[in-house]
Amino acid sequence: MNGFFRLSPSLARIIPFACYIAFLAMGPWLSPHFPDSRWFYALQIAVVAAMLYLLAPHFTELCGSLHDLDSDWLITLLVGVAVFVMWINFDQPWATIGESAGFDPRDAAGFINWPLAAVRIAGAALVVPVMEELFWRSYIMRWIEQPRFLEVQPGKIALKSVLISSVLFGIEHPLWLAGILAGLAYAWLYMRRGNLWSPVIAHGVTNFLLGAWVLYSGNWQFW
Repeated sequence: MNGFFRLSPSLARIIPFACYIAFLAMGPWLSPHFPDSRWFYALQIAVVAAMLYLLAPHFTELCGSLHDLDSDWLITLLVGVAVFVMWINFDQPWATIGESAGFDPRDAAGFINWPLAAVRIAGAALVVPVMEELFWRSYIMRWIEQPRFLEVQPGKIALKSVLISSVLFGIEHPLWLAGILAGLAYAWLYMRRGNLWSPVIAHGVTNFLLGAWVLYSGNWQFW
């Protein structure tokens, strides 16, 4: 591994997430410089994906085979679907922080720009789940338990750590209540078998279904 990328376990899991948040913060200033500001998201996802790739040797919790899920596949998929259903139904004003303009992939004539929509779905379903589960479930939830988080077995995590990390995960999103419940669901999956791929896949299923539903319904605010 390149010496530059020999980082502490904490920093390796923070960097991809920090890149994602930094792009969100810089978006209002940088995206207008793009011919179409919506393509700024493609750059954001590309940078996060590159960080995940370069730092991959640090992510020992993702070294296990997907075959290790065995019978958990069905439960993982069902949790992903359940979180999606919950997400689109818990959008009442009292359960929302601020307002989101969302991501509208339509062109001036009102037709969907499919390359733009495909990038949005791919980023949300393939890159974001890996980045967020590494940060929130593998790192933050276990770090709250103890700073030497790699020594913490997922099944031994105390309720306090689960609740704190899930609340923090929830308020990261405009739909804070849905976010908290999603955090609890993904945490349960991780703790159940100690396999981080389970919440990553469930998270990906949720985001893919949400993207498909947004394109079908035109509820862009959910993006």
